[in-house]
Amino acid sequence: MPAKFFSLDPTLQTQLETLLETTWNTFPDLALNQIALTWVVYEPPYIVNTGGSLSAEEFWKHRPQGASYRGVELIEPGCMTHLFYLVALHDWLEQGMVPGSAEIERAMSDMMAATNHDAASFVVDILSGTTSGPSLPPGPDETWASQRNIVNRYFANLGWPELRSINLNQKTWRDRPYGREQDFLGKALENRNQLTTEATARLLHSIVGGVSVSSQRSQKMMDLLKRSHLPPYFPTGTQLWSSTSVSETGSYSISYVEAQSVHPYLLAIFTQPENRSRNTEHLSPQADSEAAIAFIAEQIFRASQQNFKRAC
Repeated sequence: MPAKFFSLDPTLQTQLETLLETTWNTFPDLALNQIALTWVVYEPPYIVNTGGSLSAEEFWKHRPQGASYRGVELIEPGCMTHLFYLVALHDWLEQGMVPGSAEIERAMSDMMAATNHDAASFVVDILSGTTSGPSLPPGPDETWASQRNIVNRYFANLGWPELRSINLNQKTWRDRPYGREQDFLGKALENRNQLTTEATARLLHSIVGGVSVSSQRSQKMMDLLKRSHLPPYFPTGTQLWSSTSVSETGSYSISYVEAQSVHPYLLAIFTQPENRSRNTEHLSPQADSEAAIAFIAEQIFRASQQNFKRAC
């Protein structure tokens, strides 16, 4: 099996498993297979968020420590796909495959800041040269499908083992697709988008490391991910870069954290509750899922503080 981009650390893995036991006790409606998580920790010297001072070749020689639970399981990821579309579009712009414009900048901002489906639809159209519309006859339909798969081909060409089985060829919808989009999705949703927490974590790792597309474009992506509204448990001066998504299928979060009291760390969490809550009638499955992510994120931060103290 190819090596992960991070080294599995037994201590972190034990902490993660203990934390997840607490999570299931707190959220009994979330089954063992309804959570996936990848936690990557950057210990000194911090070979990350260096403003692109390291070449890609040098950056990838360094493997941070980490832990993972169901990190390679394929999951329908909601709007987590937007982060991948953002990277692809920056590469298209860098290569001159599409001309830059104020509309493209606005779409990227709205897609990442507000998980805007309309903005993401526009970005997917720009990337693939396709548009939504009525069903197509077989010949044009095959051409259209091939064009839409260009994002899959782009990420496959990176050669990362974490990206081998993912699928990134669908738009995200507030409601549901129609026409050629529904045809492409499939009657049984067999062609739906699918990601893993480890694939998502590696993508953000490359952005934070300044080696995604280019150091300048990595910084532009970091600027779109920077958050000013922080959870109350973060101490003053904490910096957070993140992307979150909530949909009918679940809740999803990817974040990178820098604070004085912890080693920098990256955290990807996917939670997918059942269609209805079994025991917590006062919460919808989506609310339960969001609450579980917030709970896990705080517990990871607390564990990171304890690890930092022990290291000192």
